[in-house]
Amino acid sequence: MAATIGQCLEAAFRSDYKNFEVVVVDDHSDDNSVEIIKKYPCKLICLEKRSGTSKARNTGARNSSGDYIFFIDADCLLEQDTLSIVNKTLFSNETGVMIGGTYTKMPYDRTFYSIFQSVFVNYSETKNIAAPDYIAAHAMIVDAVTFEKSGGFPEDFMPIIEDIEFSHRLRRSGCRLLMNPDIQVRHIFNFTLMKSLRNAVKKSMYWNMYSLENRDVFKDSGSASIELKTNVALLFINVILIVLSVLLDVPGLLYPVIPLFMFNIFINRKLLMLFYKTGGALFGAKAFIYYTIVYPVPIAIGTFRALINYLSADRQIKIKNAVRGKKREEGS
Repeated sequence: MAATIGQCLEAAFRSDYKNFEVVVVDDHSDDNSVEIIKKYPCKLICLEKRSGTSKARNTGARNSSGDYIFFIDADCLLEQDTLSIVNKTLFSNETGVMIGGTYTKMPYDRTFYSIFQSVFVNYSETKNIAAPDYIAAHAMIVDAVTFEKSGGFPEDFMPIIEDIEFSHRLRRSGCRLLMNPDIQVRHIFNFTLMKSLRNAVKKSMYWNMYSLENRDVFKDSGSASIELKTNVALLFINVILIVLSVLLDVPGLLYPVIPLFMFNIFINRKLLMLFYKTGGALFGAKAFIYYTIVYPVPIAIGTFRALINYLSADRQIKIKNAVRGKKREEGS
């Protein structure tokens, strides 16, 4: 956190909107984050032991004094007008609405993999602004009363995607979710190829574990979009067709490959066009290749690991239930 928290706080206090407080929760960091935070006029809360993101967010929210809570990550930077836009959005909506923002298309660090990720998330999170499936905690606004009634983020949960569970729980309770694409934060990724691939595997694994449990694997849900799922599926269908064609010496199996690839381009045309508009022709071409040929691989690996974990857990539950049933029969 020390690498980015200073920039995060600098950006907050440069805001053209001034009526806010900053609460920072240090999750028992082992670097010099606390020393950096103390340089700024904010409320600092230090947890006594490493407790995870959900505990930190809940602690910060419950120690804030405002009517509304704006959640942001330590590696995200507010734009100068972000809080002003938030304030206008709040005045135009009733309480009990959770409002979300997203990443700027161009991140703080201008490497290929960081820009790719920022554009991908921006596009995915702003596809359905009137009724998004979830609100990401890198730019999440909720009124304090609604947050308190909700019980906060789940603290006994996976290490990520707790904001998705929180969003779904609030929506089930009657809270409306709303996305304002003008509310933006600039993320510091510092992504290399390996960091991008590892992030994709991790996010895919935990997201699919959650989706399998909730029976909504095929839902069009933000970053887990129909476009991405189609992209992954069609690449692997084409790989299978090519391998079978070579192994079986059946050239006809190659006939569907190009039409399927073109269909994938059609399905993902809006995202691919956004890559081009954001970074130009060269970036757009590289992003097209990376997204359609490379990126599906870690997504598929994460999905496979999620399926194995899910089936393994399901099997263990069945075994435990069978043992309990047998003991009850023996005792009767």
